[in-house]
Amino acid sequence: MDGVRAVLLAGGEGRRMGPLGRGRLKPLVPFGGTSRLIDFSIANVHRSGLRDVLLLSQYEERRLMDDLHLVWNGRHRGFRIDFGPYDAVYRHSPGKLPEQLPERTWPLERGTADALLTKAEYVFRQGDAEASEILVLHADHVYRFDYGDMVREHRASKAALTVSYQRIERRYVHLFGMVEFDGDGLLTAFEEKPDDPTSDLVFAAFCLFDAATLRRYLEQLRGTDWQHDISRDVIPAMLAGGELIRGYEVKSYWEDIGTVDRYHRAHRGLLRADPTLALSDMPLTVAPEVPRHLVPGGPGRRASVVAADVTNEGEIVNSVVYPGARIGVDAHVVDCVVLPGAQVPDGTHLASAIVLEDGSVQQCEAEREEVAL
Repeated sequence: MDGVRAVLLAGGEGRRMGPLGRGRLKPLVPFGGTSRLIDFSIANVHRSGLRDVLLLSQYEERRLMDDLHLVWNGRHRGFRIDFGPYDAVYRHSPGKLPEQLPERTWPLERGTADALLTKAEYVFRQGDAEASEILVLHADHVYRFDYGDMVREHRASKAALTVSYQRIERRYVHLFGMVEFDGDGLLTAFEEKPDDPTSDLVFAAFCLFDAATLRRYLEQLRGTDWQHDISRDVIPAMLAGGELIRGYEVKSYWEDIGTVDRYHRAHRGLLRADPTLALSDMPLTVAPEVPRHLVPGGPGRRASVVAADVTNEGEIVNSVVYPGARIGVDAHVVDCVVLPGAQVPDGTHLASAIVLEDGSVQQCEAEREEVAL
């Protein structure tokens, strides 16, 4: 993996998440009873053998950097989150937070491609050398993946870009970037959120660029009438320029958590008889000292993921319950996600809902599949 520079784009505000996204950064939305959304991409980078990942963020970036510094830096020997222009002060504050950050001297980014341009001096270097490839990741995707094979195939093909893709039901393609390939596996079409999809293949939103080629296209786009975006500008420009762009199929589970209903549906997948992700596959970053258990659901019921310190005086069915939560006397929690420290009052009956830390309840669209009570 020498020469690969991993870059994590984490600028989301979570406006489409409703109450779940209010008062918190979208990358830090809890997921799976074990972690937060951003932890999945970070864990994948670590498992793939990379030494660090560069965080690119601007929305409340101090808050996000402080959290990641305390949760990740120093946790795994030889691996850390790199904060670019702020990194030196964090390196001098191991295990604690810096009192003051350097003054911001770069312009606000208007899109994902802008984030690469404004911090190019950090993006295109890996250690003390120039990076050979740039691995671009996002902070709201849930999946377990080793990027090693993708890197090896990319280098062997001498591609300018390798894009991840996945096959899904065509009725959902309009929510993603649609991709098409020829018989040799070369990208022939890329369209962001098409009105009338012609393919059942979607961009899984992580990709590997040849570093020099990416930098050249970013410079060419600078100053033009563009949308400052990787998917809407950079990839289409490379395709139009005749660059060699290959695909890498993601056959394992991958989910883009963009709305609260997709968030809820993704949790249901964790509780199936054949779970989308095993409990052991998920990073453990929220109260890591507290064990999690997969609790059998009994005849006709699914299991639940429940933290060992949960106080349960009611009934938990097909739900994910975070550490510190309390289910009151005769309360019934069915098909729910109960966030850290949330309290479900005595006698309450909840179904298809998210219970927030302050006890407020956010309802989700009920799935067609019935859950036994």
